[in-house]
Formats: sequence, structure tokens, C-alpha cells
Amino acid sequence: MSTKTVVVLSAGLGQPSSTRLLADRLAEASARALLEGGTPAEFRVVELRDLAHDVTDALLTGFSSEALTDVLEAVGSADGVIAVTPVFTASYSGLFKSFFDVLDNTALTGTPVLVGATAGTARHSLVLDHELRPLFSYLRAVVVPTGVFAAAEDWGAGDATTTGLPERVTRAADEFAALVALRSTSRRDPFADVVSFEEQLGRLAADDGV
Repeated sequence: MSTKTVVVLSAGLGQPSSTRLLADRLAEASARALLEGGTPAEFRVVELRDLAHDVTDALLTGFSSEALTDVLEAVGSADGVIAVTPVFTASYSGLFKSFFDVLDNTALTGTPVLVGATAGTARHSLVLDHELRPLFSYLRAVVVPTGVFAAAEDWGAGDATTTGLPERVTRAADEFAALVALRSTSRRDPFADVVSFEEQLGRLAADDGV
């Protein structure tokens, strides 16, 4: 069985970051679920804050740096993506959105994506369904049914009316792992049927000789 690749994108701005903490928990739970299912996987964690200048330059110039290109290619070839953002003004962060603005809009077609978000209060939890799901649906990704939102109080055990964060993380990771295990990243080479320059010249010469 081939080893699956998962890219974990954390858009947290601080260090330490609750966004990175949630991303790590989702990655760890997903790795455990894949391992239990007999699917080997490699995880790569990317802090988008480290690419902030590169992303801005790409938006302004249309050209990506070597570091940004490497991450964009990793995301495009991944068997699964975990994407976690802090919530600013009731939506994903500008850095998070800007990264996906420079990503080719076909790169995530059919790719399982597990979404997560963090904020100070639970009143921002609808960002998962109102902002993140529409974004990845537009990119034609396969969004995991369970998204994970973590407010400040969620880092405890939760209360009697809500499912605790660990349970939500586990459920989302199990769903994500099931999709990743079935994912095939074999893609048709868009240049496979392109006729070489030499062959075109040969055809022209043959036509001229007729």
C-alpha cells in the first residue's frame, strides 16, 4: 500500500498559537486513525505566517517564490489537507484566504479537506459552515462532514450540552482518514497527448511531399 501524504495548514499568527495547537491535534488524531486502518501516511505541517510575505508578493506580481511554490505543489499533490484558521471579524483570516487565492483553483479537486477554526468565543462557530465550507466547495474539494471549532472554553472538557473538543477532533479525524485512505492522487498528465515540435515538423514535411 502506498504511503499517503497529508498537508496541514495552520494560519495562526502568534507563537504559540491556539490555531497551531488545534492543527496539531487534528493531525495527530488523523495519523492515529490512518495507522489503525492500516494506511501509512506522512504529514507535513505548514505555518502560513512564515509565507506571509511570499503570498503577498505572489498576489501583487503573479509570481511565487521557491518556498511558496514548494508548498503550493505539496498541497496540490496531497492525498488530504487539514486547514485551520483563526477567526477575524466573523470570517477566516486574510492570510488564510490569500493563500488559497494564489493556489490554482483546480489544485484541490476531489481532495479530502478537514477544516478547523479557533476563536475567543463560541459565537464564531458558524464560520465553519458559512465561510470555510463554501470556500472549499468552490475549490471542488471533498470537505469532511465534521468541522472542528475551538473557542477558549473548549480547551477544557466541555459542558453537559456540548460534545467536548477531544470527541469532535476524534470524530472528524476518523472521517478524514476514511476519505484519505480511499484517495488516489494519480492525475492524467495534461501534456501526455501533446505532439512534439519535431513530430509536427515531420508531419509538415510529409504533407509538403504529397
